[in-house]
Amino acid sequence: MSLLISFAALFASVFLLQLGLGSVVPLDALSGTELGFTAEQIGAMGSTHFLGFFIGCWWAPRLMGTVGHSRAFAAFAAAGTIGILAHMMWVDPWAWAIMRMSSGLAVAGCYTIIEAWLQSKVTNQTRGRAMGVYRVVDVTGNLGAQVMIAFLTPAAYVSYNLLALFMCAALFPLLLSTSEAPSPGPAPRLRPKLAWDKSPLGAVGVVVSGITGAAFRMVGPLYGLAVGLEANRIALFLSAYVLGGAFAQFPIGWLADKFDRRRVLIWISVGSILGCGAMVAGAQGNIVTIFLAAGFFGFTTFPIYSISTAHAHDFAEQHERVELSAAQMFLYAVGAIASPVIASALISGFGPASMFVFIALAHVLLIVFGLFRMQARPAPEARTPYVYTPRTSFLIGRLIRRRDD
Repeated sequence: MSLLISFAALFASVFLLQLGLGSVVPLDALSGTELGFTAEQIGAMGSTHFLGFFIGCWWAPRLMGTVGHSRAFAAFAAAGTIGILAHMMWVDPWAWAIMRMSSGLAVAGCYTIIEAWLQSKVTNQTRGRAMGVYRVVDVTGNLGAQVMIAFLTPAAYVSYNLLALFMCAALFPLLLSTSEAPSPGPAPRLRPKLAWDKSPLGAVGVVVSGITGAAFRMVGPLYGLAVGLEANRIALFLSAYVLGGAFAQFPIGWLADKFDRRRVLIWISVGSILGCGAMVAGAQGNIVTIFLAAGFFGFTTFPIYSISTAHAHDFAEQHERVELSAAQMFLYAVGAIASPVIASALISGFGPASMFVFIALAHVLLIVFGLFRMQARPAPEARTPYVYTPRTSFLIGRLIRRRDD
């Protein structure tokens, strides 16, 4: 209990950040539709979000080393708040795309700092409990952000102002905490080739995860509207997707630790293709079938990133883990930056089902490449434990390394 109390400020900041930043994505999609933005313009906002996300992953460790954890957190949170507040002051799709860069920057920067703070305070005896609570708070905040969409009016100043208030509130728990901020460590280098050198399949897996997650998170609200969901139902639609992903972590993690991870990755990709089919078929039914399809799609696609990273770390030395995680995040961002633009263009040109054809093709590629890699080398005898990776920063690699030590 004392452990949870000591981290209460960090967890409160995580929850408030999720409410503020997690709601921007669907609200922008709905607001853009209300304001007459094209699907391609809304997709571009999703791409610039991940461009800012990548910059934040790269910049946050360096800024922490320069000004410290608390000041760096305040700077990133302020950047996200400014981007949110500016929306209704300058209503233009390309201006919003720039504003979304600031939200992506804030997501990566704030979470990098929080994870760095956590990993510096936990021990081998407390790490499991601390990270378990962290994941629960993160998922709960994510669900709360999706549910809030049902109560926010699209393209309204008060909606964006409310999200900005959550961002401002997120500053108080961490900045006023009596817990001493950790000393910054050396910043990792960014070596994208390291991910391919250690595990080509893991590298392709995180790219496919970026393609899948970014397409659904950034363009999913457009899909929901296109298949006939009312704006207030989009929140439940996105919540079903997140819940499905949350429920997948334990059973898929158990399988990934017990069996050859390449086989698990291939079979979960088969499930992802079935999930794409379920989304297309569910759109022809009632609202219940659409929600169930979204939950199944989340169940089959969320674990792809964590399985891919775990498989790559099986081949890494202890001193390589941090830089390997950085390289994997870079590849995830590559897939995530391109995906929303492609998905939105497909929906605009060929209808809502085309987005899931695009995602399914990415998973077909992953299956084929996985089968090829199984012939290239045997599975490693020693494996690192499966760890649910929230895809917020590459500093999660330090947690894996310290736990293994």
